[in-house]
Amino acid sequence: MKLSFPVRIYILALLLRLIPVLAARGLGIGLDDMFQYDMLARSLASGNGYRWYAQEDLKLLEPYVDFDLSTASGYDPQYGVYTSFRAPLYPVFLALVYSVSGLEFSRFFAARLAQAILLGAPLAPLTYWVAKHLSSFLSPGETNEEKNIERTARLSAWVVACYPILLVYPLGLGTENLFFVLLLVSFLFLLKSLQKPTVFSFLLSGLFLALTALTRSVILPFAGLAILYLLFLHGRRAALVVLSFALTVSPWIVRNSLLHNKLTGIETSMGYNLYLGYHPDGNGSFVFGPSLDLLTIMDDAERDETGTQKALEFIRESPGRFIPLALNRLGFFFGLEKRVLMYFYSNNLLGYIPAPLLLSIAAVLLLPFVFLSLFAALGLSLLKRSPQTTLLWMLFFAYILPHVLILAEDRFHLALIPWFAILAAYSIVTIREKGLAGIGRRRLAFAAVLVFLLLFNWGLELYRDADKISTLLGPDGNTSHFPY
Repeated sequence: MKLSFPVRIYILALLLRLIPVLAARGLGIGLDDMFQYDMLARSLASGNGYRWYAQEDLKLLEPYVDFDLSTASGYDPQYGVYTSFRAPLYPVFLALVYSVSGLEFSRFFAARLAQAILLGAPLAPLTYWVAKHLSSFLSPGETNEEKNIERTARLSAWVVACYPILLVYPLGLGTENLFFVLLLVSFLFLLKSLQKPTVFSFLLSGLFLALTALTRSVILPFAGLAILYLLFLHGRRAALVVLSFALTVSPWIVRNSLLHNKLTGIETSMGYNLYLGYHPDGNGSFVFGPSLDLLTIMDDAERDETGTQKALEFIRESPGRFIPLALNRLGFFFGLEKRVLMYFYSNNLLGYIPAPLLLSIAAVLLLPFVFLSLFAALGLSLLKRSPQTTLLWMLFFAYILPHVLILAEDRFHLALIPWFAILAAYSIVTIREKGLAGIGRRRLAFAAVLVFLLLFNWGLELYRDADKISTLLGPDGNTSHFPY
């Protein structure tokens, strides 16, 4: 029996992701975000609630951060302190894995294996289905319309299945692994709600939007816009989306509000991120030194309030930095995906690599985003007006804007890679069908502007980081110890 394309592309995507997972079977984790998610998951799997920083965990951090938990409300040295700093769903996912694997060192391999199977590989078939539902990209009645839709869907799925950074992402214990797949599923059911509104599609749209928000609350602006758009198009029937969304997120909001004795959202990390995003020593992205300033405040609500107040002070003291920082963040968001490679190599986690080989590895990791973005720019210029493409514009606007205003890194654009892949695939199929001459001057001009801005941004980035790149390519590059 011949397997369907979605099944075949899932198997391929899984096999490619299993290679780094199996190769890194003995890999542990660092004392960073992964450590925090692991703490929360271990606490949940042990039945101790959503807590972190028990005494045993604090011992590992003593050389780096001076935590004072004497004033922390409800702190228990054995179990830690209740927290609302992180959104809950990814630690819950890890806790489910740990409940099967146990809490020994092997839990890291189990988590990575689960992420490859359940979260990483499904991105490819999901991209295929989303692309199929975005059939409004192609005008009705065009020659080979159905073939072109299928070609676009398959090519975009291939891109996501083989995208280098996504292949190694299951190695990291980070929310992005769960966020990527939930965002795609949410968008898929939103498309279904636009094309064929049913009770089922409305309820699942609200449910998966809520689950996505419970993984990373940065998606809330898009969730709000999407819900309003469905209400505008379908009226009262779309109220089921609101109901489903509210019922899913409300229990966690109530829990956090009771924890802090005031109305509290899904997570309390906004103040911390604003503090980093506007810090005088910062550039709008993550900066290691200031990132430690607020960590000693163990009351999440207090840290959130302090960070927000400090950020407002930074803005008032230097209002002229606001626009430059926003432009910086936009550039960081669309930056080359080199930060992880620079960090791992400079801290000798990969050993010494000769410059030619290191450049080759960098090319394999960086060039896919370059080519994908350039072709996606053309695909964006080809979009035709429809409810589906309006939803796509909403996603781009509402997801990018918070990062431009708060904090941005190149890894944040990875959530949009499936949509970039769809746009790039559509542009390639269109060029093959019509040629550049058949696209139209205005559309080509719009695409040319986007291409120029991308190239200009990458040129500035390489110029800005020229000293670091030169150091990495030198004989001691693997021991240059760049902070993340």
